[in-house]
Amino acid sequence: MPNITKQIADTVTQTGVHTAYGDPVDLDGTTVMPVAVGGYGFGAGEGGGGADGTVSGEGSGGGGGGISVPIGAYVARDGHTRFEPNIIALLTVGVPFVWVAGRALARVIRALKR
Repeated sequence: MPNITKQIADTVTQTGVHTAYGDPVDLDGTTVMPVAVGGYGFGAGEGGGGADGTVSGEGSGGGGGGISVPIGAYVARDGHTRFEPNIIALLTVGVPFVWVAGRALARVIRALKR
C-alpha cells in the first residue's frame, strides 16, 4: 500500500500546475489561457479482526477523488493581458467563503457586545 500512496502523491505533485492553468489557445490573434481551482483527496486503510480480538479476515481499501472548477481565463489581445472571470464559477466558489466570513463576523460582533 505505501508504494501506491507514493505513486499517487508523485502524480498529483507533477500535475498540480496543469490542473490550475490550461494550455494557451490562439483564436484569431487572441491568446486564451484557462484558469481553474483544483483539489485532490485520497485515503487508504487496512483492517481485520473480530470483535472478540480474533482474526477473522483481512481487508484493505482505498479511494480518491478530485475537483476542478473553471474560474476564468487570461486573455491576451493587442499586446495587453487581462483576467476575464467566469462569473458563475466565481460565485459558486465564493459562496462558502462569504458564508464563513459572515458567520465569523456575527460571532465577533456578538462577543464585542458583551
